[in-house]
Amino acid sequence: MVITGSKKLKDIQQAFSQRFPYLRVQFYATPHLVGEGSSVREQINENKTIAEARHPDYNRDNTGEFLMDEHMTVAEFEKAFFDQFGLSVQVFRKSGALWMQTTSTDHWNLAEQNRKGGSSEEAFIDKYGA
Repeated sequence: MVITGSKKLKDIQQAFSQRFPYLRVQFYATPHLVGEGSSVREQINENKTIAEARHPDYNRDNTGEFLMDEHMTVAEFEKAFFDQFGLSVQVFRKSGALWMQTTSTDHWNLAEQNRKGGSSEEAFIDKYGA
């Protein structure tokens, strides 16, 4: 995925969800520690551009390619996004009908998270219907 300052956050969310359909990313005004959740009050509107959403202490205007490697852990993905582009992100995983922050499983890779989300959705559909 090519990242530029003019790209909207929703475009990144869409590209991420196409690659990992049972995961999603949300952007936040402040970074979080590994294993720590983010408050909904800190969530940034998805219609903002990357340049508008960057953390104020991040003083670079980086553009470039970001590889969404399925073998990256969630913690590595979130850290790389902040280090490279100054964006605080949180990965969410599908859990039945809900989306949960992956805080307790930040050590899992993106492929594992996506598989777990898919299994959870299948179990939910089997139990409650579509």
